[in-house]
Parts: sequence; structure tokens; C-alpha cells
Amino acid sequence: MKSVEKLLIANRGEIACRIIRTCRNMGIPTVAVYSEADKEALHVRSADEAYEIGPAPVKESYLRIAAILDVMKKSGANAVHPGYGLLSENAGFARAVQAAGHIWIGPAPDTIDAMGDKERARELAIRLGVPVAPGSARFKPGETIDKAAVTRDIGYPLLVKAAAGGGGIGMRIVNDENALENQVETTQKLAERTFGDPSVFMERYVANARHVELQVFGFGNGEGIHLFDRDCSIQRRFQKIIEEAPAPALSDEIRQNMREAALKLIRHQSYLGAGTVEFIYDCDRNEFYFLEMNTRIQVEHAVTEMVTGVDLVKCQIEAAIGSFNSARQEDYTLTGHAIECRIYAERPEKKFMPSPGTLKTLRFPAPDDSLRIDTGVAEGDKITPYYDPMIAKVISYGSNREAAIARMCKALQEMEIDGPGNNVAFLLDVLSDPDFVDVNITTGYVEKRQS
Repeated sequence: MKSVEKLLIANRGEIACRIIRTCRNMGIPTVAVYSEADKEALHVRSADEAYEIGPAPVKESYLRIAAILDVMKKSGANAVHPGYGLLSENAGFARAVQAAGHIWIGPAPDTIDAMGDKERARELAIRLGVPVAPGSARFKPGETIDKAAVTRDIGYPLLVKAAAGGGGIGMRIVNDENALENQVETTQKLAERTFGDPSVFMERYVANARHVELQVFGFGNGEGIHLFDRDCSIQRRFQKIIEEAPAPALSDEIRQNMREAALKLIRHQSYLGAGTVEFIYDCDRNEFYFLEMNTRIQVEHAVTEMVTGVDLVKCQIEAAIGSFNSARQEDYTLTGHAIECRIYAERPEKKFMPSPGTLKTLRFPAPDDSLRIDTGVAEGDKITPYYDPMIAKVISYGSNREAAIARMCKALQEMEIDGPGNNVAFLLDVLSDPDFVDVNITTGYVEKRQS
């Protein structure tokens, strides 16, 4: 059996600190990498070793595969955890790690290729009988759009989506034919710039929709389990800011059908490790559609950990070395309710514009059995303009949803942040809104609230 002697974290910020915490509990030494802008970052200070890999821009540092592999040699690390974002769903990086003889903490590179491409994943879902929203095949710049087919089969409004996209990036709503070509061209340019692939496809836009996802875990042999569902409908710019587990106000039938659909996908792929299958739930039609699969750990994995008692990062490491052995669905139960709020250095009143700056004051309430704080910064640290402006994730737990909301509100009220603007007041307003309390929410909730 393989073993992790020393683990390199190919990431930064909150998720790097989160991985370090589990590694410390497992007795595994850690290696951090950092850009010039992150030389004094919390993940650098927390790891056992740290190595600079380039200037502030991610393309010149955190996305430099050769530099990261060089640190593997220098440090003697024999395993890599990619976290989320950055290189976490880069099959080329996974192959390079394995080719160098190291342990990759994640699914097989071929699986990342198959599921990381949204349109290929959609095609697979169709073959397996998993429901998908009406849509088109992919097309590249210069290829003709069949506008008549769009109108007939998909209708307006629709989404133009980058085939290689992720994290809510590379999606645009098109309301009518007049705007179609311009929005397609804009999305293709963004996709080329962000993902290196200008291919896009179109899909029905479900206006009255909830975003529901299944945490899954595969054993690499065609078997796997789910760790229940989450609701991630409270979003701005297609990026989540409040998540909760389990997803409230879903029928038993819809919930069970989602579970079966998610397991079909991971079993077909002989999936290994943690992943998330995301669905759009059409509130008007009482139907759900496959959205995408993320072949990595999610930002919101903490709410699942709170209601299951499972350390998903530990499970990922164990699966990668072949020591994970709890393969029965009945071994996993769900207790209570958990909510996660993402605290960002941003200004909600200015369309959630990032607000970089020094955290002159940063004080969190003391964690306990009902409260968890995951962060990658400390008082005195800077939120730079180069990266995601997340300050922390606050995760609350209660015996039911009402109790979890109350615990979250108390925690947010006790927080002290001085320096950059932040979204704490906005989150409190959402949590106290009768529409949120009564689960009268959709993915358009924030936009509607801000209009």
C-alpha cells in the first residue's frame, strides 16, 4: 500500500489552510507554494515548508505546473492535493504528477477530462438517462449558429456556456435573438482567455430555479456513495455565497431521483474520491436537470462535513493511497442542518465589487460544536486584488434549519472586521428575509433583491 510521506498543497488561501489542518491531524508534513504576493500568507505560515513559485498573477505562479513539480523534487513531497479552483481540474497537471511518480489526491486524469468539459459531461448524462435541460452541441468561433433550431428546441431566455468553464465563469444569459450573436462572441473570447478553449454551447435558462447538488464519493471500482444534498441557490454572478445541507423543501421523490442520477455518473466513470454532481431544479415544472460535475472538493464541502461527521479531505487522501474502506451507503447518516456563509471583502452596494485592503481588525466568535470557521487570513493580513477576495467561511449547525439560521446570525453579529468592505450586513439581511426563511428562493434571488 502506498503512503503519503509529505504532501504538497498546490493551492493557496482558505482551502490550503483547511488541507493543512487535516494533514496535521493525520501526522502528514505539508509543503506550501506561494506567489510573491502571498509570501506572508497564512497558509505559508501554517505549512511545515514553503516555496515561492513566481509573481502575483496566477498564470505566473499557481498555474505553473513545472514550478510546482520542481518544488516536489526540492521538498521531497510525494503527494499533491490540488484543493479547489486553480489546477484542481487540470487533467494535464494530474498526469504530470503521476508521471513523475507522485500520488495525485483526486480522480483519474481521464475522468477529469470527461467530466470537466461541460458539453462532454452533458452528452454522457444523456447517454445514461440523466435528465438534462434542452441545449445545443458545442461550437467554436466562425461556426454558424442555427437560430431557428435555437428558438424551436431551446427557446429564450437561454444560457451561453463555456464548454470548459467552471466556478460560474463563462456563462451569459441571452434574452432574445438580437443579442445572441454578440453574447456568443463575448463568451467565446472569455472562454479562450480563461480556459484556453473558446468552445461554447447553449442551454435553456430556467428562470425560476434552485441550485441543488449531491456530494458523492467514489471508490475507483465502479462503486460509490452519496453524502446527501446541498442547496446553493443564493448566488451573485453565478457564484455561491450561502449554502446549506440538506437542501430544504425538496420532495422525497426528487431527492431520491437526484441521488440515483448522481450515482449513475460516478459509477459509470469508476470515479475515485470526492466529487460533486450539480443539478438545476425547475421550481415551476418540478423537474431537475444535470448541470455539471466538479471533480474536486467544493468550497461548500464543510456543510456536508457538519451534518455527516465525515472529514472529506481525510477520505480523499485515504482513497488516493487505497486505504479507504467504508464503502457502504448505510454507514453514512445525516443529522441536523448546516449553513455556510462566505465572507468576502466586497461591496454589495456596488454590485459586489471586490474591496481589497488590510484587515486592521479580524475577530471571529469562538468555534464550538455548532460553529466552524474556515479561513486563510488573519488580522493584519492583506486581501490583495490578485485573487478571490474571500475572508472566511462561517459554518453553523443546528438540530434543524431554524436553529442553524439562528446560530449563523449570532455568529455574524459577533464578527469584527475593520479595513476592506465586506458582505456581512448583506448576509444578515438575507438570513432574516422571510423569503429565505420560508425557502422561497431561487438562483435569481440576489439579483431580484438588488434591483
